Amino acid sequence: MTEFPRRYHITTFGCQMNKADSERMAGILEDMGFQWSDSPEQADLVLYNTCTIRDNAEQKVY
Repeated sequence: MTEFPRRYHITTFGCQMNKADSERMAGILEDMGFQWSDSPEQADLVLYNTCTIRDNAEQKVY
């Protein structure tokens, strides 16, 4: 059984728009009962938000 509250971690690559999108996702997740985790290893949900328009941000993921 899953411990509650569930935890999430978001890593953002790219521009200010990506950061704003990550903040919006965080707000949605928190409304769903998730709490932020500093560590992706301790999170139940890990998201990587990057820009597919500019290759530079996407290449940082790799």
